[in-house]
Amino acid sequence: MKYLKIIFLLFIFIFIATILTSRWIDYRASGKTYDTVEKIPKNKVGLVLGTAKWLMNGQINLYYTLRINAAVTLYESGKIDYILISGDNGTTTYDEPSDFKNDLIKRGIPEERIFLDYAGFRTLDSIVRAKEIFGQTSLTVISQKFHNQRAIYLAQNQGINAVAFNAKDVSGKYGLKTRLREYFARVNASFDVVFNTNPKFLGDKIDIN
Repeated sequence: MKYLKIIFLLFIFIFIATILTSRWIDYRASGKTYDTVEKIPKNKVGLVLGTAKWLMNGQINLYYTLRINAAVTLYESGKIDYILISGDNGTTTYDEPSDFKNDLIKRGIPEERIFLDYAGFRTLDSIVRAKEIFGQTSLTVISQKFHNQRAIYLAQNQGINAVAFNAKDVSGKYGLKTRLREYFARVNASFDVVFNTNPKFLGDKIDIN
């Protein structure tokens, strides 16, 4: 019984800490995310946070499609001049940045306005590399709001002046699963900030001009 009580109290502590961490990230990102293009400040570069194009069941990932839509809207509205796509290219058969690039070109974005970061394995990597590799200290993050808030929190720790444009969110069962995972991702992000975690790879600098 004593051990069950300890386990229960530990569970309550973790639960409360997780909720408070999430609320803290919401607070830090307050006023930095935008749902429409009218009020969002202009930045030279919009950073699209990568995700898989296809789900395991063979259907297209709605998070992917909605981020494409958001990036196109932002570019066509003149709120960004270049698009930096940061995602996972961990194997020869999995290439998030190139998928985004190809679909953005199909939507009318000039190829010379698109830059790719193939080592954006995590949001932390994408944010740090945007500054250290691509030289951006001010940028617009493009993803769903819950993801944008975490990205802004990480960017602030890196001395990056970041705002974010919110792609439409995904509802239903799949959206709920993603939002639940986000709580754990935010806890992980808080550890990244506390321990000043480095990205998996850095490398040679790339000039966006």
